[in-house]
Amino acid sequence: QVQLVESGGGLVQPGGSLRLSCAASGRTFSPVVMGWFRQAPGKEREFVAAISMSGSSTYYSDSVKGRFTSSRGNAKNTVYVQMNSLKPEDTDVYYCAATLKRQGIVSVKETYDYWGQGTQVTVSS
Repeated sequence: QVQLVESGGGLVQPGGSLRLSCAASGRTFSPVVMGWFRQAPGKEREFVAAISMSGSSTYYSDSVKGRFTSSRGNAKNTVYVQMNSLKPEDTDVYYCAATLKRQGIVSVKETYDYWGQGTQVTVSS
């Protein structure tokens, strides 16, 4: 059974930084891409960032490009997103996602097969 577990959320002041982690369990699980999405109450879940689990391709939404950086960890199926220069509008629940599909648009939530439970990020003074 595959599980994705996020950690690292919390409260941070505007301009501050946080690093979110996501670890995917499952002995034979080999995702092609792992991504990050965020969602506010009553709003659609929106794409934040994604990273290829082979190679070095990364993808970002325009709203976070230049501030967020996605990376892979040394442990299998572990990814991070480093979030710098955080703004109040970055406040959301952040979700980790993984896909086994080799074709699909990484910024579309329907591309992903597995989701974590979410972690709250609050940017406020």
